[in-house]
Amino acid sequence: MKSTFAVRTMRAGELELALEWARQEGWNPGIDDAQAFWEADPAGFLIGAIGEVPVGCISVVRYGEAFAFLGLYMLHPEFRGRGYGKQLWNKGMTLAGNRVVGLDGVVAQQENYRRHGFEMAYRTLRYGGIPKVPEVDEAQARQVMPVADGKLEALVHFDAEIFPGLRHSFIRAWCGVPQRRASFIVGGGSRVRGYGTIRRCFEGYKIGPLFANKPEVALALMSKLLAKTNGQPVYLDVPVDNVQAIRLAEDRGLSPVFETARMYRGKAPEIPLDRVFGVTTLELG
Repeated sequence: MKSTFAVRTMRAGELELALEWARQEGWNPGIDDAQAFWEADPAGFLIGAIGEVPVGCISVVRYGEAFAFLGLYMLHPEFRGRGYGKQLWNKGMTLAGNRVVGLDGVVAQQENYRRHGFEMAYRTLRYGGIPKVPEVDEAQARQVMPVADGKLEALVHFDAEIFPGLRHSFIRAWCGVPQRRASFIVGGGSRVRGYGTIRRCFEGYKIGPLFANKPEVALALMSKLLAKTNGQPVYLDVPVDNVQAIRLAEDRGLSPVFETARMYRGKAPEIPLDRVFGVTTLELG
């Protein structure tokens, strides 16, 4: 009997396969992204399979009852053009329900997303290259500290001032495992003024998020993060509307290598882009 295509929730280990497909597509995910991604919403990752053979995927990670983020939308090249992508898309959007849905769309797909009701909110440029590590004021540098368990709760609430949803489980997994990623924070107690994370990717490193109340805070964080790269390439995704963030990246010797657009289905959330110096990830927002 010929096997049919069906979409189901991913099983343990299948998110690693999806990230390997993302690597093959040139998206350069982090080598240890899977566990933190999974913690964001274990039921938000879907696989499309013919029988037991996975051939495509999509994620619609739900952050509470009002917002979701779509990513990892892929079909293996051998199985494109057969209508499987539409089935994946429909299942993913069913997961989203009535939530506002965000995504980061590459230029070639933006018109397709518009046909599905998504509208552009702003452009994002990926900057990359071998960075120059900035020198920062010594007093400012002393305020940059590693993220520890006692700081995670305040960090989650600071993140929610900038990201359009509370992502408690994800932040704890993303910033609370120093063996996988290096995360730093500026501010003590409940007065967080910025934080950033750097992680090893299949090629070089990525910084994300890099959230800060002021450019000098972002600079101090970036200096600490770049010290972890050992002369390897570094990438970060910067909203073009944040002129200070663009300047920060270019002053480090980084150049645009890739462009996407943040798009939303539904009313676009109000995001303080002047505090976004680097997007967390293009897969999860």
